[in-house]
Amino acid sequence: MAAVAESTELGLARQIGEFYADPLGFVKFAYPWREPGPLEDYDGPDAWQAEVLVQIGEEVRKRKFDGHSPVSPLRMATASGHGIGKSALVAWLVDWIMSTRPYAQGTVTANTYTQLSTKTWARVKFWTKLCITSHWFTVNNDKMYRNGYSDSWFCTPQTCDKDNSEAFAGQHAASSTSFYIPDEASGIPDETWEVMEGGLTDGEPMIFAFGNPTRNEGKFHRLVFGSERGTWITRSIDSRDCKMANKELIREWVDLYGEDSDFVRVRVRGLPPRASDAQFIDTERILQAQKNQAVVMQSDSLIVGVDMAWGGSDDNVIRFRRGNDARSIKPIRIKGEFTRNPDVMVGRLSDVLVTEYAGKKPDWMFVDSAGIAGPVVAKLMEMGFKNVSEINFGADSPDAKYANMRSFMWGRMKDWLPHGAIDSVHRGGVNCDHCQLEMDLTGPGYRLDKKVRVVLESKDDMKKRDVDSPDDGDALALTFARPVLPKRAEISEPPPRVGTWS
Repeated sequence: MAAVAESTELGLARQIGEFYADPLGFVKFAYPWREPGPLEDYDGPDAWQAEVLVQIGEEVRKRKFDGHSPVSPLRMATASGHGIGKSALVAWLVDWIMSTRPYAQGTVTANTYTQLSTKTWARVKFWTKLCITSHWFTVNNDKMYRNGYSDSWFCTPQTCDKDNSEAFAGQHAASSTSFYIPDEASGIPDETWEVMEGGLTDGEPMIFAFGNPTRNEGKFHRLVFGSERGTWITRSIDSRDCKMANKELIREWVDLYGEDSDFVRVRVRGLPPRASDAQFIDTERILQAQKNQAVVMQSDSLIVGVDMAWGGSDDNVIRFRRGNDARSIKPIRIKGEFTRNPDVMVGRLSDVLVTEYAGKKPDWMFVDSAGIAGPVVAKLMEMGFKNVSEINFGADSPDAKYANMRSFMWGRMKDWLPHGAIDSVHRGGVNCDHCQLEMDLTGPGYRLDKKVRVVLESKDDMKKRDVDSPDDGDALALTFARPVLPKRAEISEPPPRVGTWS
């Protein structure tokens, strides 16, 4: 029986070896297309995915790697619209390389910790579990490796923060393939690209970059659309040409924003924006705020922002900010399904208003007017709380640069981030305890209206493109609704006559 198993395994190894220069053949063979389970409605890759895989095979054959003499790196970059299946392609490439190249060493990265942990690496784990070679490998949150060869035949997820660049260094596979796969590559800093390039010097090196072209500057823009495209194989893919994309949603976007708007250029056409960034808050600000020290002045007001759910799948989120510190006091999350009764939120918010956090009670609480907020705020005021206000996201902005109150608050928060302190995340692997705020801040896009005012992408529009409601982001933004002076009893000198942003 053991001999039969060994013979079967040897036959599989030989079969997989035939796909060394045929990634499309590997993908068609290795996954259970049309079989009962998650792939029963699919018969193989989309046309654009197949085209990429075929071209990769052609490039491999051109290089004729002999296992000893290094060949030129295979560099390929794909800019695309939204929802085309690029995360699946990332996973297929990882499985193909790891299965066909003994002692391959790879790194997968993404623009944010949350994208890496919950989407890109999650798809690697999903597809590897379905792969015919899955029993060859161990895959966890921190690593994929060939059983028995964890230190020499592996692929790891790594965050792209330039302070984590040492994790990309020293990756070499002189007799095999050293590979890198950056996902959502527009947000990856140049320093990380430089270190990845250092791992492409020997063996049969490869790098495959994917992403929405959210910026018209930076490394990903240069290599797909600019000065560096001559050394890369590049393509730009329109979501409307892909079978997996939501065509009805795309039509809505085109009707709402216009064919040549930055939103449609980036999210649909796979083209860079005309403005500097189609993502309202750039990744660099978020990474900086995660690293900043949380410094509090005695005179800083403690402000509470409450994003209310409608009693459904979204969370009610309570966030705290004191001056530049939005990290030290942990947020409170309450499932929307548990708060259909306004009395529940009245009780929780009243507890927050009378509780001391690091020796200080809240100076003011701003509550999103959505859902049950109206009766909740009214009841709190009846109970004697005078330091609570209801904020209508759709109200007029106090700043002419913004079209509504929500856009205004997010604008203030964006300006604050470079010197503010927000939830920090673990920077190795994908074990993230505080990723939600990072994901929320990177989520919304924006556009300019006819009066050239900033209009932040709505929650409904974000959900239509499969991006979660930014409940934590909205809760923190609410702390910027109005200037708040500290209570007179808590400061040692008279307050200024005119409020300033704390």
